[in-house]
Amino acid sequence: MKTIFTAIFLALFSVLANAQTRFEKAKKTASEQNELILLNFSGSDWCIPCIKLHKNIIETETFKQLSADHILQYVNADFPRSKKYQPSAEIKKENAALADLYNPKGIFPYTILLNSEGKVIKTWEGLPVEDATAFSNEVRSFYQKK
Repeated sequence: MKTIFTAIFLALFSVLANAQTRFEKAKKTASEQNELILLNFSGSDWCIPCIKLHKNIIETETFKQLSADHILQYVNADFPRSKKYQPSAEIKKENAALADLYNPKGIFPYTILLNSEGKVIKTWEGLPVEDATAFSNEVRSFYQKK
């Protein structure tokens, strides 16, 4: 009985110890590939500027090219209100931890450009005034400066 309990405990511990958050994975990949991280706090089903940011910048091919060019890792910390759009419990917990660390004032949308260690390089409060091309070019300029 003691052997079975020990085996179950070790199996459970190994699963939990190997669990990584999206942000930890982004930091690891960014470090390995010499990339930046873009962390975006949004309310995808209630925040009009957040919806516009995603439609006009994040979902564009110009922005997606930043990932394809190995310039950045993108992480979205979404806080939807509708029950049907709620993320998993693990994602909710991670989003809350990211908000505590990077967005304690609860600004939406709030976009942060970070280095691979998680140090803030640039922030955008609200909807950036730039279009997708200008926004992407600004990110590229920070990448080139690092």
